[in-house]
Amino acid sequence: MGTNPGGTVHRGRENPAKSGLFMPLKQEVRVVDFDALIVELRTLRDNVAGVTDTVIAAVDGIPIVADAAKSIDPAEVSALAAANLGIARQAAEVTGKGTLRQTVVFSSDGYMAVYAIDRMALMVIMGDRELNVGRLLFECRPVIDRISSILTA
Repeated sequence: MGTNPGGTVHRGRENPAKSGLFMPLKQEVRVVDFDALIVELRTLRDNVAGVTDTVIAAVDGIPIVADAAKSIDPAEVSALAAANLGIARQAAEVTGKGTLRQTVVFSSDGYMAVYAIDRMALMVIMGDRELNVGRLLFECRPVIDRISSILTA
Protein backbone atom coordinates (compact mmCIF):
# COMPACT_ATOMS: atom_id res chain seq x y z
CA MET A 1 0.00 0.00 0.00
CA GLY A 2 1.22 3.47 -0.81
CA THR A 3 0.00 7.02 -0.59
CA ASN A 4 0.27 9.48 -3.45
CA PRO A 5 0.87 13.19 -2.78
CA GLY A 6 -2.88 13.91 -2.82
CA GLY A 7 -3.42 11.55 0.10
CA THR A 8 -5.34 8.82 -1.78
CA VAL A 9 -4.46 5.31 -0.64
CA HIS A 10 -4.07 2.64 -3.31
CA ARG A 11 -4.48 -0.96 -2.27
CA GLY A 12 -3.03 -3.89 -4.17
CA ARG A 13 -6.41 -5.09 -5.55
CA GLU A 14 -7.53 -1.67 -6.78
CA ASN A 15 -6.70 -0.54 -10.30
CA PRO A 16 -5.70 3.13 -10.05
CA ALA A 17 -5.35 3.34 -13.85
CA LYS A 18 -9.13 2.86 -14.17
CA SER A 19 -9.73 5.63 -11.67
CA GLY A 20 -7.81 8.02 -13.93
CA LEU A 21 -5.27 8.88 -11.23
CA PHE A 22 -2.34 7.69 -13.33
CA MET A 23 -1.42 5.41 -16.16
CA PRO A 24 0.74 2.43 -15.26
CA LEU A 25 4.12 2.34 -16.95
CA LYS A 26 5.12 -0.74 -18.87
CA GLN A 27 8.47 -1.66 -17.42
CA GLU A 28 11.02 -3.33 -19.62
CA VAL A 29 14.08 -4.84 -18.02
CA ARG A 30 17.16 -4.83 -20.22
CA VAL A 31 20.34 -6.63 -19.24
CA VAL A 32 23.54 -5.20 -20.67
CA ASP A 33 26.40 -7.58 -21.45
CA PHE A 34 29.12 -5.66 -19.61
CA ASP A 35 31.74 -8.31 -20.41
CA ALA A 36 31.13 -7.86 -24.15
CA LEU A 37 31.51 -4.09 -23.77
CA ILE A 38 34.81 -4.49 -21.91
CA VAL A 39 36.07 -6.86 -24.62
CA GLU A 40 35.34 -4.19 -27.25
CA LEU A 41 37.15 -1.51 -25.24
CA ARG A 42 40.18 -3.69 -24.59
CA THR A 43 40.37 -4.80 -28.21
CA LEU A 44 40.37 -1.16 -29.29
CA ARG A 45 43.15 -0.43 -26.80
CA ASP A 46 45.17 -3.37 -28.16
CA ASN A 47 44.66 -2.33 -31.80
CA VAL A 48 45.43 1.38 -31.47
CA ALA A 49 48.78 2.53 -30.13
CA GLY A 50 48.53 5.20 -27.47
CA VAL A 51 45.01 4.47 -26.14
CA THR A 52 45.23 4.72 -22.35
CA ASP A 53 41.65 4.82 -21.02
CA THR A 54 38.14 4.15 -22.31
CA VAL A 55 34.63 4.82 -21.01
CA ILE A 56 31.16 4.06 -22.33
CA ALA A 57 28.39 6.25 -20.91
CA ALA A 58 24.75 7.04 -21.47
CA VAL A 59 24.16 10.18 -23.49
CA ASP A 60 23.23 12.00 -20.25
CA GLY A 61 26.70 11.37 -18.83
CA ILE A 62 26.01 8.40 -16.56
CA PRO A 63 28.88 5.89 -16.91
CA ILE A 64 27.97 2.40 -18.12
CA VAL A 65 31.39 0.74 -18.12
CA ALA A 66 35.00 1.90 -18.00
CA ASP A 67 38.42 0.43 -18.70
CA ALA A 68 40.49 3.17 -17.14
CA ALA A 69 43.27 3.87 -14.71
CA LYS A 70 42.37 4.37 -11.06
CA SER A 71 43.27 8.05 -11.42
CA ILE A 72 40.44 8.50 -13.93
CA ASP A 73 36.97 9.15 -12.51
CA PRO A 74 34.51 7.61 -15.03
CA ALA A 75 31.63 9.75 -13.69
CA GLU A 76 33.57 12.99 -14.17
CA VAL A 77 34.84 11.98 -17.62
CA SER A 78 31.34 10.85 -18.67
CA ALA A 79 29.75 14.11 -17.58
CA LEU A 80 32.36 16.19 -19.43
CA ALA A 81 32.05 14.00 -22.52
CA ALA A 82 28.26 14.32 -22.53
CA ALA A 83 28.55 18.11 -22.38
CA ASN A 84 31.19 18.06 -25.12
CA LEU A 85 29.02 15.85 -27.31
CA GLY A 86 25.93 17.99 -26.72
CA ILE A 87 27.68 21.20 -27.75
CA ALA A 88 29.25 19.54 -30.77
CA ARG A 89 25.86 18.12 -31.84
CA GLN A 90 24.39 21.60 -31.72
CA ALA A 91 27.30 22.96 -33.73
CA ALA A 92 26.83 20.26 -36.39
CA GLU A 93 23.10 21.02 -36.62
CA VAL A 94 23.49 24.82 -36.70
CA THR A 95 26.15 24.66 -39.39
CA GLY A 96 24.21 22.11 -41.44
CA LYS A 97 27.13 19.69 -41.55
CA GLY A 98 25.07 16.55 -40.90
CA THR A 99 25.04 14.08 -38.05
CA LEU A 100 27.83 14.37 -35.49
CA ARG A 101 30.05 11.31 -35.26
CA GLN A 102 32.88 12.38 -32.97
CA THR A 103 34.84 15.15 -31.38
CA VAL A 104 38.56 15.10 -30.63
CA VAL A 105 40.23 17.28 -28.02
CA PHE A 106 43.93 17.79 -28.73
CA SER A 107 45.83 18.66 -25.53
CA SER A 108 49.50 19.20 -24.79
CA ASP A 109 49.83 15.77 -23.18
CA GLY A 110 47.35 13.72 -25.17
CA TYR A 111 43.90 13.35 -26.63
CA MET A 112 40.30 12.75 -25.68
CA ALA A 113 37.96 11.56 -28.42
CA VAL A 114 34.21 11.35 -27.84
CA TYR A 115 32.12 9.22 -30.18
CA ALA A 116 28.35 9.25 -30.47
CA ILE A 117 26.76 5.81 -30.24
CA ASP A 118 23.46 6.48 -31.96
CA ARG A 119 21.51 8.89 -29.74
CA MET A 120 21.66 6.65 -26.68
CA ALA A 121 25.27 6.54 -25.57
CA LEU A 122 28.81 7.79 -26.06
CA MET A 123 32.28 6.36 -25.98
CA VAL A 124 35.29 8.23 -24.65
CA ILE A 125 38.79 7.29 -25.74
CA MET A 126 41.73 8.90 -24.01
CA GLY A 127 45.26 8.63 -25.26
CA ASP A 128 48.77 9.83 -24.63
CA ARG A 129 50.85 11.97 -26.99
CA GLU A 130 51.72 8.87 -29.01
CA LEU A 131 48.07 8.13 -29.88
CA ASN A 132 47.70 7.36 -33.56
CA VAL A 133 44.57 9.47 -34.20
CA GLY A 134 44.22 8.28 -37.80
CA ARG A 135 44.25 4.66 -36.70
CA LEU A 136 41.76 5.49 -33.94
CA LEU A 137 39.35 7.05 -36.43
CA PHE A 138 39.68 4.00 -38.68
CA GLU A 139 39.22 1.42 -35.90
CA CYS A 140 36.35 3.09 -34.03
CA ARG A 141 33.48 2.90 -36.56
CA PRO A 142 33.08 -0.93 -36.45
CA VAL A 143 33.60 -0.88 -32.67
CA ILE A 144 30.83 1.70 -32.27
CA ASP A 145 28.51 -0.42 -34.42
CA ARG A 146 29.20 -3.50 -32.26
CA ILE A 147 28.74 -1.52 -29.02
CA SER A 148 25.45 -0.16 -30.34
CA SER A 149 24.30 -3.74 -31.02
CA ILE A 150 25.34 -4.85 -27.53
CA LEU A 151 23.49 -1.94 -25.88
CA THR A 152 20.29 -2.54 -27.86
CA ALA A 153 20.26 -6.35 -27.53
